[in-house]
Amino acid sequence: MFQELNPLLHSRLRLAIVSYLVSKGKSDFVEIQEITQATSGNISVQLKKLENAEYISISKSFLDNYPHTVIKITPKGIDAFEEYVKAIKDYIG
Repeated sequence: MFQELNPLLHSRLRLAIVSYLVSKGKSDFVEIQEITQATSGNISVQLKKLENAEYISISKSFLDNYPHTVIKITPKGIDAFEEYVKAIKDYIG
């Protein structure tokens, strides 16, 4: 029997964000926008969903008088991603 895929990660944009953060550890909002080519509004909504699930942590500050948002993957986010990848491998394996 196939394992149910995590609905939070089974979204193209959220999966792209988490995948990138798993490989990098952390990133900022601008970099995530560049690699995903998504709108800032859509990214904000998806980051909030991931933050509410405790898959990421978000810290906001200022850098050279401009808002600067840093996003970090959490251990819970790494575990969720690894479980998701395992489930996908089970589907194709």
